[in-house]
Amino acid sequence: MQGLHGTAICFLLCTVGYSGHAGSASSPMTQDGSETRSVTQHDGHQDFDFSFGAWKTHIKRLKHPLSGSTEWVEYEGTSIVGKVWNGRGGIGETEADGPAGHLEALSLRLYNPQARQWNLTYASGPVGVLSVPSSGEFKNGRGEFLDIEAINGKSVLVRQVWSHITADSCRFEQAFSVDGGKSWEVNWSALDTRIKDETDGTSERATGKPKIDAERDAQYDFDFNFGTWKTHVSRLDQPLTGSTTWLEYDGTSVVRKVWGGRASLFELEVDGPAGHIEGVGLRLYNAQSHQWSLNWASSRDGKMEPAMIGEFKNGRGEFYDQESPNGRAIFARNSFSDITPDSSRFEQAFSDNYGKTWETNWVMIFTRRRDGAEKGH
Repeated sequence: MQGLHGTAICFLLCTVGYSGHAGSASSPMTQDGSETRSVTQHDGHQDFDFSFGAWKTHIKRLKHPLSGSTEWVEYEGTSIVGKVWNGRGGIGETEADGPAGHLEALSLRLYNPQARQWNLTYASGPVGVLSVPSSGEFKNGRGEFLDIEAINGKSVLVRQVWSHITADSCRFEQAFSVDGGKSWEVNWSALDTRIKDETDGTSERATGKPKIDAERDAQYDFDFNFGTWKTHVSRLDQPLTGSTTWLEYDGTSVVRKVWGGRASLFELEVDGPAGHIEGVGLRLYNAQSHQWSLNWASSRDGKMEPAMIGEFKNGRGEFYDQESPNGRAIFARNSFSDITPDSSRFEQAFSDNYGKTWETNWVMIFTRRRDGAEKGH
């Protein structure tokens, strides 16, 4: 798991429920005495339900965006989309081939119940790094999501759109704008058609055993973690304050394989006297650097924290990043240790003196469940 690091630790306590209405039961009055209409906000946590399952995908990609090029390349493949957080999120795997080569992509969609919007991130093989998050929502059956990215050294508006949605088909488009959204150039489109005999969002690609290379690769370092686990969490109440008050939680975590083992999805749900914690972690292997990036989001806002980067050595995994809680730069470290087939230990620690000393603020003990609840194998 990644980074219950940073300010996320202190604010992960969350209740999943969120009122779907704004305003009171009676309509309020304006200053001139006229009645105003109460507005009901859309709860969009099911807006991506149409996407769950297995799809044939036909992809068209503009070869050289923002260059005046009209040369398109095409691919045929499949896309598998499974549920996260019981449907309040989704993870998709796309694999396609064409005359221009091979495409692989991983997408993670997480719902923010406070903003009533979705946060979308992507990764493409072989580089296991998540993209800039794109945020947006569905209106009148059309989903539109925006972000700003640096492309060829220039800031560009990026728009992603889902449209023409039926029970068995949908269309996706990506477009760039260099004039603040006045005009858009479409550079990627995909037409998806549901595969009728595989609608549960699972596949051998998502859940099967990874291919075993002649020489073991670091992409299998998290294999020990696949499955369903009893999870005990101990959380330091106020890190880096001298606090010695620990809060305890118990629950379950599930780790499943994606991208043939080059990535894994971690879902945590625990409860204790201090409240409820629910979150998701996506671990991505970078085949170029032979390191992992660990990404974490809580169900409170569905937003990914900055990635932690690291690797396993001698049976121990260590992952680091730099953060600035309360405006002060610190180092954060995640570690996995004491790994056996049926148990493991996770710790998070902070250092405010550039790594000279570390204060542990989060501990998780995993014990494998053997009661038929196994997942991810």
